[in-house]
Amino acid sequence: MTGLYSIEKAGQLADKVYHMWVKAPHVAHHAQAGQFVIFRIDEKGERIPLTISAVDGDSFRVIFMTIGKTTTHLAALRAGDHIQDVVGPLGKPSEMHRFGTCVLVGGGVGTASLPIIARSLKNTGNRVIGIVGARNAGLLILEDEMTKACDELLISTDDGTKGFHGFAADLLKQVMARERVDAVWIIGPAMMMKVTCEVTRPAGIKTFVSLNPVMVDGTGMCGSCRVIVDGETKFACVDGPEFDAHKVDFNMLMGRLRTYQPEEKDSLERYNAHICACKGGDHHA
Repeated sequence: MTGLYSIEKAGQLADKVYHMWVKAPHVAHHAQAGQFVIFRIDEKGERIPLTISAVDGDSFRVIFMTIGKTTTHLAALRAGDHIQDVVGPLGKPSEMHRFGTCVLVGGGVGTASLPIIARSLKNTGNRVIGIVGARNAGLLILEDEMTKACDELLISTDDGTKGFHGFAADLLKQVMARERVDAVWIIGPAMMMKVTCEVTRPAGIKTFVSLNPVMVDGTGMCGSCRVIVDGETKFACVDGPEFDAHKVDFNMLMGRLRTYQPEEKDSLERYNAHICACKGGDHHA
């Protein structure tokens, strides 16, 4: 396959979690913390949104988990392969001010979004505390990078295999108990964001979440990424992806995330069957 955007580096970070550096100067030179891109692997592929995790020269990094057909296909690509279309940077950048002390909370693959935000907050004059959580030690990602980007990094695992035995929300409570916190970012699975943002609500701490609804065109035209924020319909692609956590209707978001699960499952099964058939053909050749 020949495409416009070359993959510079690619590999696996954890179980079902992959990283990829793509050369795309128009993205790398303009990307800001909190923004995303849309990939289309080939002319028959679907469009998928991926958060910009880091930038280096003419290239940028995305980190993703294999869930459906397209992410599984993407994970199979290697350095030297190409992506047909890369659109971005899209979305509004993260809000950057001199808040004071900021806490960044990442759950699972959501941690991918944090390093670029942490560095931007530091450059704006903030103190940054990172909290990275995962189900177990094997699923933790970007620990070294987050250690360098933050003034302090705390680790939690659900099963206690590394760091604090418990949830990232529990560590956030501990940080809030010991010192003043001025702003919080929470990025991870929808349920994790819903639960964790309740920790900051009673204290009235400004809290941001990055939403990941179904998205197609990324320009606000299709309406598939609509979410409810403060009782109003917003489009995550152009109004977000970051929103005030305490105003998001997470129940509506989680319902929409389940909308196409049967179709996604069917597509993945057909893709895997095709790959197996191709391998079988190679074996007998």
